[in-house]
Amino acid sequence: MIPPRRLVLLVALAMVAFAANSLLCRVALRDTGIDAASFTTIRIGSGALVLWIIARMKDATMTGAGSWGSAAALFGYAAAFSFAYIELSAGIGALLLFCAVQITMIGWGLWSGERIAATQAAGLALAIGGLVGLLWPGLSAPPAGSAALMIAAGIAWGIYSLRGKRGGDPTVATAGNFVRAVPFAVILSLLTLAGAKVDPAGVFYAIASGALASGLGYAIWYTALPGLTATKAATIQLSVPVIAAIAAVLLLDESVTLRLVASSAAILGGIALVVLAKRKA
Repeated sequence: MIPPRRLVLLVALAMVAFAANSLLCRVALRDTGIDAASFTTIRIGSGALVLWIIARMKDATMTGAGSWGSAAALFGYAAAFSFAYIELSAGIGALLLFCAVQITMIGWGLWSGERIAATQAAGLALAIGGLVGLLWPGLSAPPAGSAALMIAAGIAWGIYSLRGKRGGDPTVATAGNFVRAVPFAVILSLLTLAGAKVDPAGVFYAIASGALASGLGYAIWYTALPGLTATKAATIQLSVPVIAAIAAVLLLDESVTLRLVASSAAILGGIALVVLAKRKA
């Protein structure tokens, strides 16, 4: 049993870490010379190293940890995430990512035969409507190509999360998946070698994203999860795009538009209805 104060601290640290991924990637690709492929490779490599060290500290064996399918989904998420942030703001990117993850997982549940109550159906419709409103063409709409990449990243992360429900120590499995994802990232860097650019600041942000926001962030989250119900865990994650958006305004001088506020309210509110309402028997 995790003491309540420690649980609150762990959860808060994990949510800040997850939001920090968006901020670190955006500032690296906006303000430094690093390219998206190099950022992805360094992020995955540093994350793999930290998670491997954590797994070894737990005296866990890495033999057979993770799977190539999950590693491919993890790589797909990380690569699309990085390329999307070449143009997207941190706040919009985090909102699109979160929405795509949740809709992917909810959609899979429906496809698998889960039944939902009328309140949940209304919430899902509201969330999808908010997403459509955010992406609808206009002066404040995010770039279509980058938005599509971030949605693809969210779908990949949703698939990764669904595959992760198969049991076993999640920290060890995540370490194994990060290690297996390294070859995919190296291949991406080799394929884009002609446009590769790195500088000390960009490398620093990539390592911080991989080692701290990803590696330590996931380890902290998995430590906290036993103290949370599935509903509480899903609901708490609603805070990630909010934290990212607020931090982006304060730290990256990103603007807040009426479209973003209205769409965020619809998306987060709709998903909250799906998560919190009781499922139909």
